[in-house]
Amino acid sequence: MPDTVNGLPVHPLVVHAVVVLLPLAALGVVALAVRPSWRGRFGVLVVLIAALAAAAVPLATESGEGLERRVGDPGRHAELGDTLIWFALPLLVAAVALVWLHRRSGRPAEGVPEGPRTPGRGVVGVVVAVLAVVVAAANLVQVYRVGDSGAKAVWGDTPAATAGHGDGDGD
Repeated sequence: MPDTVNGLPVHPLVVHAVVVLLPLAALGVVALAVRPSWRGRFGVLVVLIAALAAAAVPLATESGEGLERRVGDPGRHAELGDTLIWFALPLLVAAVALVWLHRRSGRPAEGVPEGPRTPGRGVVGVVVAVLAVVVAAANLVQVYRVGDSGAKAVWGDTPAATAGHGDGDGD
C-alpha cells in the first residue's frame, strides 16, 4: 500500500472510511436488533456496511503504521487502533446473525402449517438482539476512543479550531 496519495498521507484518508462506516454499521445493527421487521428490508445493506467497515480497519491500521514510520509513535492511538478489528468483527457477526435469524424464521418448520411469522422472535432472537446492541455500543465507544486519541496525537490538548491561530483573535 502506498504511503501517500497526491502528497497526502493515506492514513487520514482511510481513517475516514472507518469513522463513517463503523458507526453507521453499529447504528444499523441496533436498528435491526430493535426493529426485527426491518431485517428483511435493510439487513443485507447493514451486513455490507459492516463488512466494508471491518475491511477498512486493517487498511487504516496498516496505513497508520506507515505514517508512524514517517512521523513517529502516536502512543496510545496506535495501541487503541490495533484493537478496533476485535470490535468490528463481532459487529459483522452480529449483523449476519440478525439477518440469518430473520431468514430462518421465515421458513415453516416441518409439519407446522404456514401462518404469520414474526422475524427473530423467541429466546434466541432476543438474546442475539441484546448481544448485538451491546456489541454495537462497544463499537461506538471504541471508535470514539481511537479517534480521540488520534486527535490528541496530532493536536495535543489544543482544540483543532484554535490550533495555529496564535493570539486567538480570529485572524
